[in-house]
Amino acid sequence: MVIVDTTVWIDYLAGITNPQTSWLETEMDRQRVGLTDLILCEVLQGVRDEAIFSQFQQDLCVFQVFHTGGMELAVAAARNYRFLRGRGHTVRKTIDCLIATFCLCEGHALLHRDHDFDPFEKHLGLRVVHP
Repeated sequence: MVIVDTTVWIDYLAGITNPQTSWLETEMDRQRVGLTDLILCEVLQGVRDEAIFSQFQQDLCVFQVFHTGGMELAVAAARNYRFLRGRGHTVRKTIDCLIATFCLCEGHALLHRDHDFDPFEKHLGLRVVHP
């Protein structure tokens, strides 16, 4: 399974072409693609128009949406944050720690355009799709 991050979904839904959105366009019918509830929230919270909000929600929910949260993921994400900070990498957003840790715990790859995930790949073995 490839989890597609907010950064890619926003570009894709806006019609922006880059290596990640091109990969998504080509592979979404060939590979298992999903997102987390946190990613769904991040994408939808930026939509101002109600009709577009509803359409994007419908479009995204075609894919598997994983429920995140809970104590185990929270503790694991905090441990990963502390580990990376100890190596000189401070992750700017808690949601990114949760998404990366979810992927690590569940064995999913991540498609993203956010450098905050790079330390997770380098130091913790996060599998990342590099189009």
